[in-house]
Amino acid sequence: MKDIFFELSVRSVRLNFLRSLLASIGIVIGVVAISSMGMLGTNMQLSVKEQLSSNVNTIMISSDVVRTTSSAGGPSTSQGVTKDQLNDIKNVAGTNTVIPIHRTNTEFTIGSRDGRGSMYGLDPDDIEKFLTVENGTSIRGANDAVIGSTIASNFNLNIGSRIKVGEHDTDSRPTVRVSGILQSRGFSADGINTDNAIIVSDEWYTDHFGDKDLYDQVNVIVEDVDTISDVEAAIDEKVNRKKDVVRIMDASSRLESISQTLGTITTFILAIGGISLVVAAVSIFNVMMMSVNERVQEIGILLSIGTEKGEVRRMFLYEALILGIIGAVVGGIMTLVIGYSVVSAMIGSTAYFFRPESIIYIPAGMVVGMVVCVISGLYPAWRASNMDPIDALRSE
Repeated sequence: MKDIFFELSVRSVRLNFLRSLLASIGIVIGVVAISSMGMLGTNMQLSVKEQLSSNVNTIMISSDVVRTTSSAGGPSTSQGVTKDQLNDIKNVAGTNTVIPIHRTNTEFTIGSRDGRGSMYGLDPDDIEKFLTVENGTSIRGANDAVIGSTIASNFNLNIGSRIKVGEHDTDSRPTVRVSGILQSRGFSADGINTDNAIIVSDEWYTDHFGDKDLYDQVNVIVEDVDTISDVEAAIDEKVNRKKDVVRIMDASSRLESISQTLGTITTFILAIGGISLVVAAVSIFNVMMMSVNERVQEIGILLSIGTEKGEVRRMFLYEALILGIIGAVVGGIMTLVIGYSVVSAMIGSTAYFFRPESIIYIPAGMVVGMVVCVISGLYPAWRASNMDPIDALRSE
């Protein structure tokens, strides 16, 4: 049996098609905005987690102490893990891999083009323990260097290309030869971001930048990730005897911190998308109030012939729900296209787009859109059902 009040709601939407369409467009925009933004944030989280998860077995150690040293130019300050501390770390680490790292930021020149990036000094034997040389070979000669994929791409570098390293105002700038190009790593949880970096041997690095027995960071790659807490505790007990002189962090805790930050960003992005739904709610409320005002006599007739107040309320809530369903369905379909485009443009990959954590935002956005419509229709429906039949019939 057909519900006469649903039929009246459908008739009202059809008679005021343009107005109803414009109201539904507001819901479409809201659903697309909140779903697309949610999917963007989730895809960003999944992408970063994927990149960082490969390094969760790494412990990162850096100095908490700034030291004053003397040089020909007078006193200077430096910060790093000392050689004695490195030896202590190696003793505690046992069979786990220990990688001491020199690091700085520097200018470089390739042909006539200048750039700036990170420079790492590593023992050549350590490079292939955690980095992958995609083209060419690792460091073999004294002046060899391996470079990140971003530098190679931006400067069109090949094996054998020459790079002048150092600030422009220095008297002589040393040159390195590209022996290999690294596989892209993206953002890494182990603190070694090589895509925009030049990596040279530790001996070459200290010859030109100094600090031979001072390391900016020491990484310990743990063979069994389940023992990472025990190794951290042992290093802390051995090196930080009386006071904290080194800072110890594992990649998993850094991953958790980054994930929390990305979660906050996703929530903020969703809030921005939610603003459009607030605007849509105001539009639906306005449409429903206009519908009530235009149908005062119809409401009066219904109430005067014994129609229950609840049935009148249901008639207007049906109308709000119809607008919500139309807007939500169209918005969900459009989100598949627009959301896919947004994720592809902002992240550069849609590998995670159809993952459950991402695609769930489409039905969730549709449900939110419909709920917003029904809530927006509550007051107009209540107002219609509480009209005085006699006053309603007298109105023009």
